[in-house]
Amino acid sequence: MLKATLRSFLAHKGRLALSALAVILSVAFVGGSLIFSDTVTRTFDRLFASTAADVTVAPKDDLDESVPTGRTPTLPAELAGRVAKVDGVAATHVDASVENITVVDRDNDPVGPTTGAPTIAVNWYESDRSPVDLTSGRTPRGPGEALIDADTADKKDVAIGDTLSVLAAPGSFKVRVVGIVTFTTTNPGAALVFLDTPTAQTKLLGDKDAATSIAVEAAPGVSDDDLKRRVAAELGTTYDLRTADEEAESAASELGGFLDVIKYVMLGFAGVAVLVGIFLIVNTFSMLIAQRTRELGLLRALGADRRQVRRSVLIEAVLLGVVGSTLGLAAGIGLAAGLIELMGLFGMNLKSTEMVIGWVTPVVSYVVGVGVTFVAAYLPARRAAQVSPMAALADAEIAGVGRPLRLRAIVGSVVAAAGAAALAGCAATSDTATSASLLGLGVVLSLVATVVAGPLLVRPVIRVLGGAFPALFGSVGRMSQRNALRNPRRTGATAAALMVGLALVGGLSVASASMTKSFDDQIDKTLGADFVVQNNAFLPFPPEVTKKVQATDGAGLVVRSRFTPLKLRMPDGRTVKSTAAGFGKQLDEVVKTTYAQGGSARALAPGRLAMDQDYAKDHDVRVGSVLPVEFPGKRKAELTVAALTDNDGAEGPGMQGGLFMGLDTLEKHVPDGQDSAVYVNAAPGTEADALRDRLDTALDPYPQVQVRDQADYKKLIREQIAVMLYLVYALLGLAIVIAVLGVVNTLALSVVERTREIGLLRAIGLARRQLRRMIRLESVVIAVFGAVLGLALGLVWGVSMQQVLELQGLKAFAVPWPTIVAVVIGSVVVGIVAALLPALRASRMNVLEAIAHE
Repeated sequence: MLKATLRSFLAHKGRLALSALAVILSVAFVGGSLIFSDTVTRTFDRLFASTAADVTVAPKDDLDESVPTGRTPTLPAELAGRVAKVDGVAATHVDASVENITVVDRDNDPVGPTTGAPTIAVNWYESDRSPVDLTSGRTPRGPGEALIDADTADKKDVAIGDTLSVLAAPGSFKVRVVGIVTFTTTNPGAALVFLDTPTAQTKLLGDKDAATSIAVEAAPGVSDDDLKRRVAAELGTTYDLRTADEEAESAASELGGFLDVIKYVMLGFAGVAVLVGIFLIVNTFSMLIAQRTRELGLLRALGADRRQVRRSVLIEAVLLGVVGSTLGLAAGIGLAAGLIELMGLFGMNLKSTEMVIGWVTPVVSYVVGVGVTFVAAYLPARRAAQVSPMAALADAEIAGVGRPLRLRAIVGSVVAAAGAAALAGCAATSDTATSASLLGLGVVLSLVATVVAGPLLVRPVIRVLGGAFPALFGSVGRMSQRNALRNPRRTGATAAALMVGLALVGGLSVASASMTKSFDDQIDKTLGADFVVQNNAFLPFPPEVTKKVQATDGAGLVVRSRFTPLKLRMPDGRTVKSTAAGFGKQLDEVVKTTYAQGGSARALAPGRLAMDQDYAKDHDVRVGSVLPVEFPGKRKAELTVAALTDNDGAEGPGMQGGLFMGLDTLEKHVPDGQDSAVYVNAAPGTEADALRDRLDTALDPYPQVQVRDQADYKKLIREQIAVMLYLVYALLGLAIVIAVLGVVNTLALSVVERTREIGLLRAIGLARRQLRRMIRLESVVIAVFGAVLGLALGLVWGVSMQQVLELQGLKAFAVPWPTIVAVVIGSVVVGIVAALLPALRASRMNVLEAIAHE
């Protein structure tokens, strides 16, 4: 049986090739994502391990800083002297650094990366732990001198002697480049500008006695943990102390978010490839077994029992999985190398020669590849085991057309009912987490139900879709329609591969269109200012930007806003961390807010706070409640809730919970923050367009900020949502590629299966051109059938997603009809393309040999 199995596998290797492609794609994305993430992790682990101080003393602040505030936590620089006296300390260094700072050249163009990596200004001192070496020029020796890293210098054409402007919070200042430093390890993509320590303290932090951290070096023979204990005994619990390992772990965890995005995106591609590939493999093995009925019957007649036949088919599947996994792993290595090169274009200089391939990667790759083919082939293998020895006497087809679909109807109906109930529950619950969980369950169940019940829909739907074929194409059209109806299971499985991708794009397209319309409506409803000045990356900006706006000719009302993290003790006993906004007193002139109780005058009064009414209800907060609040720097206060807003979740001026207060209150407790936005109305007699031109001119030296009106905000939201859609379309493209392979595979195997039939048709006068048209029409109707099922399912998912979004205040619903129409047209094209090779092969058959084929 083993020899027979191997010979059968080699005999059908051509027919299995397209199924192997699905395995290769699945394994390539899985292996590539693991290799890439392992390589980046290992590279940065080495960077962090080699540059972290033995012990780092940093400010302790446990508030949520997920929303940037522009505040740089500091500690007294004199701590370095105290720590230096601790037994076991070899040396201490004052660190003064600021991330996400803007540095521009003489043309006001930023010299930092444009890919999201930060520009960091930091003080220079000699240390064995420095990530860079001075490779040309000299060290900075005063307030007007700086060093820059070689990668940034090369990309931005910065040379020694050039003048740069540093736009820091205390104020902008110019520096002359006096030296170039080169990274000794991997460049994480950031741009580095080094100043001497006094300059960094005064110009970056605004305080000659401040530092962002203290780096402590251990004396020989003193462990990091021991040194940490000794320093802690001196400083107490006021500051955050971390050993080199802890510092590296903290830095790696921050990097982990970036890596997780890439990993999960690639695993998403792998998941789609696996899901769609399963349909392809099931169809392939089902058809191969149907075509080998006599062969399997002969094996049974010669003494092979059912278990041996089933095992034979499963061994073929395992062999296919092993071959596909091996090729897929090789493709994954190439994909990882490509990603590493791509990261190089974005400034992260990884080395493909240092690629990490851990033992987990090949194990997971082979488990995925072999597991997918084994699971997909199990049901066809069971059918193969049911072949009777009598099948050797007749060319019976075990996957025949007459097998009842009652079981599918029952199972599909039950699962569909459960899925419909879950999706309906999305609208019935008011809890976002519960609604999202029901959505996920409903999506899975409805997908399973559609796949199971798909063959039941083949006959009614394809009769409608292909109803015009006989009138348009005569007997050729009639035969193509009947060929698609001949085996509902096969047609349903073939269309299911395309259905999955189109259901995904349909659902997320509806969700994105609804989000876009909701945000458009909210911007129209809430934004009352003529213009908003904001950082391109929504980061805070220096006070001098605000002063420039206020001094612009024609600027009338100017309302500032900023954010701060805080911790609140609620009346229900819970302590919550959140982010609050602070606004100027004339908020109503620039932001339209709906209040359930109170108003802006009360909300923005000194010592007062406003929050969303639903958030207040969840925490037993009422107007008049006094809440203990902790601000950054351990500053504490008690604020009175003076107003409750009714802004439908996502609307309104506040962040989570709709928390906001007067800017005077915020600045009293957080004096070292920066503005996050400035709302501007034109002065009486000044045209909005004229004011915009003046604002653009005034802010030209500050490329990190942008002037936006309502139309700009809508465009910005659309661009952000489009990023999600691009990912969806990429997933759709992958699904379509595999689905096309599935249609090609089905048609190719169907042509082999119908060889004798095709020969007879040719013999009675069917021309080659008519034969090719018949197969193309069959392919088109199958593809359109998959598109109809996918889009119908996607629309249901989209409606359900919108119900979840509504809980977050995104109430508008929209269907992107141009996308829907484009998908249907695209499915016709897919059908035509998929049929090209099978139709060509069928038209080239020798008529007499085809008639004699068994």
